[in-house]
Amino acid sequence: MRALSIAATGMSAQQLNVEVIANNIANINTTGFKQSRAEFTDLLYQVERVNGIPNSSGGNTIPEGAQLGLGTRLAAIRSVHLQGPLANTGNKLDVAINGSGWFQVTSATGETLFTRAGAFNINENGKIVTADGNEVQPSITVPVGTTDVYINKSGEVYGHVTGQSDQQLLGQFSLATFPNSAGLEALGGSLFRETVSSGAATSGLAGQVGFGQIEQGYLEGSNVDPVKEMTDLISAQRAYEINSKVIQAADDMAGTVSKGLR
Repeated sequence: MRALSIAATGMSAQQLNVEVIANNIANINTTGFKQSRAEFTDLLYQVERVNGIPNSSGGNTIPEGAQLGLGTRLAAIRSVHLQGPLANTGNKLDVAINGSGWFQVTSATGETLFTRAGAFNINENGKIVTADGNEVQPSITVPVGTTDVYINKSGEVYGHVTGQSDQQLLGQFSLATFPNSAGLEALGGSLFRETVSSGAATSGLAGQVGFGQIEQGYLEGSNVDPVKEMTDLISAQRAYEINSKVIQAADDMAGTVSKGLR
C-alpha cells in the first residue's frame, strides 16, 4: 500500500524539520548566528491516467488525468542571512556590522573564512583575533603600551600609544560580500566558507556602497525569533503526528483486507 511509504516520507521530513528548528533554538544566544529553514519538495508522481489524449477513438480529450504523488523530500536547508539585533557591550574590541558584509579571518590552516561574530581580542603578538584565535584580515596590530582603541564606522582602528600625543592609525577592517550569501558553507564556530554557490567574495570597506557600517562596542545577536520557532515546532509536531496516523490507518486497512481473506 503506497500510503505507508508516502506517510513515511512525511514523518522523515518533519523529523528533519524539528532538528533544524532545534538547532535554531539552541543558538538563540549565539553571536552572529543565522537561522536556518528546512525547505521540502514533492517526489515523483505516478500517472494513473494520462491527460490530453482522447478518451476513445475519435472522442474528446481527457481534461484532467490522474497523477499520484509519492511523498516529499528535503530540497535544501536555507540559511536566512537577515540582520540580527545589535547589543551594546561596552567592550572596545566588540564590533558589529550594521548592514551587509562579513569580517574576513585566517584559519589555523591559512584559509580565508568569513564571520559576522565580531567579539575580537588581542593575542600574544598584539594581533586582533577572533575568540578562537583566527587572525583578522588584513592584519591589525595593537602595539604594546596602547591605552585605548577607537574604531570608527569605516572600520579604521586608532589607538593611543604611550609616548605619542596623537591617536595612531593601526589598521582598518575590510569587509566582504557575496552574490548569494545563502550559498556559504557553515563550518561551525560562527565561521563560513566561500563556495561555488555563494559566488566569489567582493572585498570593500565599511560605509562604501553595498557594505554596512562598523559599530564599536556592539555585537550582532542571533536573528532567531523564539516565538516563530516555537510556532514552527508545534506545527512540525502536529504534522508528524498526522503522518503517523496515516500509517496507522493504512495498516488497519491492510489488516482488514488480510483478515477478510482468511
